[in-house]
Amino acid sequence: MHIVTTIPQHDLMAVSEAARAAEAAGYDGVMTLENRHDPFLPLGVAATATTRLKLLTGLAMAFPRSPMVVANLGWDLQAASRGRFVLGLGSQVRGHIERRFSVPWSPPAPRMREYISALRAIWRSWKTGEPLAFEGAHYKFSLMTPEFVPEPMAAAAPAITIGAVGPVMLRLAGELCDGVRLHPFCTRKYLEDVVQPNIEAGLARANRPRSRFEISGGGFIATGADQAAVDKMLQWARKRVAFYGATRAYWPVLECHGLVELGQQLYDMAKQGRWSEMPDAVPENVMMLFAAAGTHGEIVEKIRVRFGGFSDTILASLAYDMAPDLTPEVIAGIKRIPTPFMGYGETAR
Repeated sequence: MHIVTTIPQHDLMAVSEAARAAEAAGYDGVMTLENRHDPFLPLGVAATATTRLKLLTGLAMAFPRSPMVVANLGWDLQAASRGRFVLGLGSQVRGHIERRFSVPWSPPAPRMREYISALRAIWRSWKTGEPLAFEGAHYKFSLMTPEFVPEPMAAAAPAITIGAVGPVMLRLAGELCDGVRLHPFCTRKYLEDVVQPNIEAGLARANRPRSRFEISGGGFIATGADQAAVDKMLQWARKRVAFYGATRAYWPVLECHGLVELGQQLYDMAKQGRWSEMPDAVPENVMMLFAAAGTHGEIVEKIRVRFGGFSDTILASLAYDMAPDLTPEVIAGIKRIPTPFMGYGETAR
């Protein structure tokens, strides 16, 4: 199993030290998020400060950015890191697309399919020199003069993963992408009943092996040196579960457990602005559906039980200010958990 962690995004001056520390501790990669800050800039700093770490966006919002803009970012990060960048893309929910990014909404799965195909067409043109000729319902690219082609790059084009919750996007990930980034608002039952069969269906449709497809995430990790530290992490995670549970797009996970009534309660509380009260509405037994929790001495086995056989890569923490402070011994123990993933192939790229 691979394990990645976060780096500071609020202060680019702190990125180099944090990235080097993560590499020295034995982490496999560092991941950036798109919430308060841009996800690409810190990875450019981390690329120049490390030699081994994978550099991942988890996730960068696709639709507010032209595929051409993301193609440039991905190419430059892949070149700077000598082939260590992995592009993670998200579709985001309708409210954010329309009201936060001011971008027209359309069904996300067909648009994401086209977006990924456009990215690969651009990279292929830059790699091989073939004319750029991509035309779809949302994106059209036909102009690429020599002065706009980046310098040649020895590494392959970046691997592409997408965030997915529902069956349609999960099948798209299996069919077209190099991996999937599962939302932390996910349970073991949802992994077994929804995630696995839909990813397998997508892989089968494209005749692709599971060993070349990476499944990342799928829950929270709450750990620390002692129980007090674990409880602090769980309380932070409970806030996230309450926040995500109030979003209708994530209710399929609640439906899997017969908990849609809780989702409606959280939704109503959010509409009323009762954000501080929402975590208390999440019962303890429900919270534990979403997390692997235990002290450093317990967490490796907890992760094996919660994620084993499904997730190839887990995220140690979803926020830099809530770092789990894993020891190199714990990180090494997590990395010994077997997974099906053997590395990205060239099938979809």
